[in-house]
Amino acid sequence: MAISYSSLHYRSKKNDSNLIEALSQKAKDFPREGFRKAFDRLRNEGLKDNHKRVHRVYKKMGLCLRRKHKKRLPARVKVPIVIPKQAHLSWSIDFMSDSITNGRKFRAFNVIDDYNREVLFIENDYSIKSSRVIWVLNHLVNKHQIPKEIRMDNGPELIAKRLQLWSKVNDIKLQYIQPGKPTQNSLIERFNRTYRESVLDSYLFDNIDQVREQTNLFIKDYNEVRPHDALGGQPPVLWKYGQQTSAQISAFPDHITTINNNNIKN
Repeated sequence: MAISYSSLHYRSKKNDSNLIEALSQKAKDFPREGFRKAFDRLRNEGLKDNHKRVHRVYKKMGLCLRRKHKKRLPARVKVPIVIPKQAHLSWSIDFMSDSITNGRKFRAFNVIDDYNREVLFIENDYSIKSSRVIWVLNHLVNKHQIPKEIRMDNGPELIAKRLQLWSKVNDIKLQYIQPGKPTQNSLIERFNRTYRESVLDSYLFDNIDQVREQTNLFIKDYNEVRPHDALGGQPPVLWKYGQQTSAQISAFPDHITTINNNNIKN
């Protein structure tokens, strides 16, 4: 076969057991340090092997750490918030996180109308992916109407290609804020504070159903009863439909006095 006898029967005499043991100990003691730190530590302890041999054994042991690459986002242009002149022209969306009593985390996906700060929807679940976001938005579009734009941050669920495609199909502009600038989405950030203080930080939840139940009660009170400073002390729904007069009459019937014109003296 034209193969050298010595090559055919050669067996490597390399013994990496000591190096494997040393690298295993370094990986156990310093799990977040990579190859370079491990090699330098061993060198400082008197290791004579060069970096090529150590790196070969390091890779063979499967100790390489996965490097997290920073996601490259397209340039985001700062766009000031303009309050629309009618409902369902501009929405704001955002995510929040909390945990139940056993430590399991859950998320809240919030949607509000920029026109009157009305809460359109709050989705609570242990995991909310981009497909769930699209389901919620489709539900709101069918219930109300298609908005012209939706303001959001650069979360992974919100920059997904699936959501980008959905926005193009429905002719909706996704207005992304600049990274690290939550004040550019201040309307929903202010709402998030109220929701956290009124619900998430005020109750201990044992399961996700309790979160949903209390959230639904909060939404009803927030939209229909709770006064809003930016709306002249009126709740969003009553302000939207101009029912503040009827709300005052129904809320304070005992304070209404009927004046008889015959009793008025000139």
